[in-house]
Amino acid sequence: MGVKVAVVGAGSTYTPELVEGFGSRTDRIAVDELALLDIDAERLDVVGGLARRILRRVGWRGELVTTGDRDRALDGADFVVVQLRVGGQRARLVDETMPLMFGCIGQETTGPGGFAKALRTVPVVLDLAEEVAKRAAPGAWIVDFTNPTGIVTQALLDDGHRAIGLCNVGIGLQRRIAGLLDVPAERVELEHVGLNHLSWERAVRVDGRDVLPELLNTHGAALAEAVDLPVELVRALRALPSSYLRYYYLTREVLEHQRTHPTRAEEVMDIESGLLELYADPSLDRKPELLERRGGAFYSEAAAQLIASLHDGLGDRQIVDVRNEGAVPDMAADAVVEVAARIDQAGAHPEPVSPLPPEMMGLVEHAKAYERLTVAAATSGDRTITLKALMTNPLVGDYSVASSLLDALLEANRPHLPRFFPD
Repeated sequence: MGVKVAVVGAGSTYTPELVEGFGSRTDRIAVDELALLDIDAERLDVVGGLARRILRRVGWRGELVTTGDRDRALDGADFVVVQLRVGGQRARLVDETMPLMFGCIGQETTGPGGFAKALRTVPVVLDLAEEVAKRAAPGAWIVDFTNPTGIVTQALLDDGHRAIGLCNVGIGLQRRIAGLLDVPAERVELEHVGLNHLSWERAVRVDGRDVLPELLNTHGAALAEAVDLPVELVRALRALPSSYLRYYYLTREVLEHQRTHPTRAEEVMDIESGLLELYADPSLDRKPELLERRGGAFYSEAAAQLIASLHDGLGDRQIVDVRNEGAVPDMAADAVVEVAARIDQAGAHPEPVSPLPPEMMGLVEHAKAYERLTVAAATSGDRTITLKALMTNPLVGDYSVASSLLDALLEANRPHLPRFFPD
């Protein structure tokens, strides 16, 4: 029997990536119905049109539904992919610019910007999850690609939902390293550990042998450039940090750059405008090259592979956001971490790793405390908890800054924060 997949936020320009992933995995998962849901009917029509042409080109025989009706999309779904953006790119622009006025990093998933995004997003996703529980197929999975993924996944699991978080950072680094080594990607296994957008590769195993030390010696400069960090720092850590660690390791340098350069939000708005224009071309039946500049590399592969393995129980190894359950020593069992896990029909089973050194563990524990407080803030609308959360953010850490910045962030996001501004 085939399955139904619902995609929430399907008007995203990422959707053709996802659709292509399903279209190329019909040997592992026969999707009978793919329901694309979005509140922006015009945008969904454009993106859905390209999705339909892509699936027609690859000979996919299922039913593609585009709808603004949440109930219609969720009814009977076996998998619900969440890739929504509450407030759109306009809210992201605020996330990336307002913190700069208070001397803080402006970024959509870390720092005060990621905090604001979490406040907007967590309640919406939890409300969606309640509807999934009511309308989807028994045992349906929620696959969250919505940022900040770690916080959203923590909220979903704390609330008792069947969910797994997904990010493309790990698979992107795996593919880049495989290219440097000139070996097939499936031969490369990463010891990926940390939190979403706060992670390190502590080993790179090719056919079971850790080649990271020699990689850092022979390709250190290329790897450091890939993650936008000094090669000396990467070699000192004896690990490859994700590019998001530059916000923590090079805060002043990044802050100065952000003050003098256009935001990523502005860049993405221009890219998306161009993409939607291309998508509207009735002769286009494959994802355009411009999509690579949007980010989200290998998203289709990561998402489709995860869903396929949850469906057929392959037991392959993937990097996901899941409860720790002892995988990272000295961290709480219920803390959501980002690690490699074996994926089967029962879910994701995280692989144990060796203890983190102090320079990693201290930052992870600090950030996890902030994440837990942020979930509590987003779900309660309590301003005292919310101030504690922002003050605890590793990229804020100052009461005076947090207090004034919080007022500004809440006011700027007022339309999306009913818990803080009840009628």
